[in-house]
Amino acid sequence: MMSGWLEGRRALVVGAGSGIGRAVVDAFRGEGARVAVLERDAAKCDKLAEEIPGLPVTAGDATTRRANDEAVDAAVSAFGGLDVLVNCVGVFDFYRGLGDLDAALVDDAFTEMFAVNVKSHIHSVKAALPALRESRGSIILTESASSYYPGRGGVLYVSSKFAVRGLVTALAHELAPEIRVNGVAPGGTVGTDLRGLGSLGLDTRSLGDAPNRAAEIAGRVPLQVALSGADHAWSYVFLASERSRGVTGGVVHPDGGMSVKA
Repeated sequence: MMSGWLEGRRALVVGAGSGIGRAVVDAFRGEGARVAVLERDAAKCDKLAEEIPGLPVTAGDATTRRANDEAVDAAVSAFGGLDVLVNCVGVFDFYRGLGDLDAALVDDAFTEMFAVNVKSHIHSVKAALPALRESRGSIILTESASSYYPGRGGVLYVSSKFAVRGLVTALAHELAPEIRVNGVAPGGTVGTDLRGLGSLGLDTRSLGDAPNRAAEIAGRVPLQVALSGADHAWSYVFLASERSRGVTGGVVHPDGGMSVKA
């Protein structure tokens, strides 16, 4: 049931075609926000446009300045401004340790991982800054349980997510008092379409396709829950709302209680 927490808010969700990003779109709209999206996958863009008539959809690569500029321009043109930026873009390495990486692939894998998981966030924030300064808005970046704990990704994924954690802290300090910057650090997610690195030949593999994923996720956290993108989306709703107006540089951890695991 809609409670109107985001009534009148104007939001851009980057990486909105599936998983957590798509769930954020639905939750934000359900809470009264007007939402625009940036998505790289053309098929996902078509599906978004079909399922949500009138949704401003920008098709483009979030690792580039151009795509982010176009998405912000589309949102501002449609809504007259922008209040919230959410970035849910990510790519995975399927637990590849440094010892598992062929030395000849390190350069390309590093470049791809940090372009998607870190540079996309920097580009999206940079593009949205003028509009967010005008509205005194907020930014929500997607960290991960891997931003805090080892073992939930390989060496490149974990280090990239620690970098996003650093971005939240650095940007919250830099952009206060005009703009709030916070993170959401989800644990394992059912129904995700998080793909692997193309440079490692993993781009056709989706983390959500792992067998017995729900049972595996629930079995490793104290609350014994397997959370979906829709579960995680409420953390973004809170951070985008006036209920969190005194929060910046913070992180919400919808991870089933990983921090209290013995």
